[in-house]
Amino acid sequence: MPAKPSIIAEPATLAPVTLFKAASTVSLLTLASRVSGLARDLLMASAFGASALTDAFYVAFRIPNLFRRLFGEGAFSQAFVPALAASREKNGEPATRQLIDSVATVLSWVLVATCIVGVLCAPLLVWALASGLRQEPQGFEAAVHMTRWMFPYIGFMSLVALAAGILNTWKRYAVPAATPVLLNLSMIVAAWWGAPWFQAQGIEPIYAMAAGVMLGGVLQLGVQVPALRQLGLLPRIRLNWTGLRAAWQDPGTRQIASMMLPALLGVSVAQISLLINTQIASHLAPGSVSWLFYADRLMEFPTALLGVALGVVLTPQLAAARAADDAQRYSGMLDWGLRLVVLLSVPCAVALLTFATPLVATLFQRGAFQGSDVAQVSVALAGYGAGLVGLVAIKVLAPGFYAQQDLRTPVRIAVAVLVITQLLNLVLVPQLQHAGLALSIGLGALINAAWLLTGLLRRGAYRPLPGWGVFLLQVLAATALLALFLVWGARAFPWVELGGAGGMRRIGLLALMIVGAAGLYFVALAAAGLKLRQFVRN
Repeated sequence: MPAKPSIIAEPATLAPVTLFKAASTVSLLTLASRVSGLARDLLMASAFGASALTDAFYVAFRIPNLFRRLFGEGAFSQAFVPALAASREKNGEPATRQLIDSVATVLSWVLVATCIVGVLCAPLLVWALASGLRQEPQGFEAAVHMTRWMFPYIGFMSLVALAAGILNTWKRYAVPAATPVLLNLSMIVAAWWGAPWFQAQGIEPIYAMAAGVMLGGVLQLGVQVPALRQLGLLPRIRLNWTGLRAAWQDPGTRQIASMMLPALLGVSVAQISLLINTQIASHLAPGSVSWLFYADRLMEFPTALLGVALGVVLTPQLAAARAADDAQRYSGMLDWGLRLVVLLSVPCAVALLTFATPLVATLFQRGAFQGSDVAQVSVALAGYGAGLVGLVAIKVLAPGFYAQQDLRTPVRIAVAVLVITQLLNLVLVPQLQHAGLALSIGLGALINAAWLLTGLLRRGAYRPLPGWGVFLLQVLAATALLALFLVWGARAFPWVELGGAGGMRRIGLLALMIVGAAGLYFVALAAAGLKLRQFVRN
């Protein structure tokens, strides 16, 4: 009797179970990062609430993060990781080590110059990102000061991205995935101990959070050094002008720089969209920037655990498959990644749409964070949740282009989606206020993902394997049952009123609901005929 066809063909040189184990490792460590990040946000929400000063901090924190995404895990990583993987596959490790040294040298010089300019231009940057903070002069001034304190953070984090790209290419996923915990721990210490100390010194307590961010950047870079040294890959950065010229003349460096130009435009498009949305939010009701931030933090759980983990694992492997001209392996990994996206992100999206209020109330409602804040964050979270499948799928689909060293196509799509997103803002924001901003981002992500998928299909780079129709029906049937359970749970209990003395009861109820929902979903999948063990293996 012929063997029963599996869900996905096994790649020639890297078994899917290895991909799953690698993605699981990244997901678990990312979960630790997100849990510690949630603890950080809960502490900040309780200590500071949502006010003009918290808006100032989140604006100031967003500015170095914006540039970090340009120089760090954004444009730089999109160009660096595929080129590094291809160099290792074609040229061997000695030539690749030389490429690492040259790239690290050029990047370091660029970062120093950028940090100096950023500190000097902090008022202009704050005005460009959130001019609405001028409604509260104290908030605008605080944002400028904290931007100057935190701007050097991009230097540390961009070098962390360099180290992470190297380690991930050498399949050392643990250290890069775990290091964000250090930032969260630093900020927890800042909120728990630093804020009261600052207040005792007559300094606004929110400034302690800026100090915590800088400490976290230093620690994250520090833990990368032993891991790189163990592999013999610690970059040798040349600090003189002659060394910089030699590094820039390296053909590999110039190739990465040329690839960065379209990638930079693509990442810039995303950051421009974020800048516009923050600017709009700063002109809405006070607290709007903070409400969006808290909703975004909860969104990072599914997007990071699913999308980021898959992107980190798949990008170097897809690049290696393309360099080896192994089309079957390349397409097979994409197919496996997309099935995992559907399997896990569809129920998560439904949960955010139907169960937002219980999640926000249980996690954030304490101290200065009131019931009115719960309602505002919940509608924003539902808006983001509408596009969760797209947000996660992009992390799998975009590396399919990066692996081919085609960064221009995703950029063109991103530019078009930016225009569409802002047109959606014109329609949605007057009606939904800050929630309209979240919904426009979610809808834009769905359009972006569909566009990327169509491009890969048209060029024949991705060929879906048999079984997608049945698989989608199984997932949708199980998700429908999950939705009914969550709608019941959201209405059956007074989640907002269970704060204060009933807080522990609320936490217990949420835990039971989450466990019950997960169990119901996977039991329903099994009853529908989906063999999860075979899915993981194949």
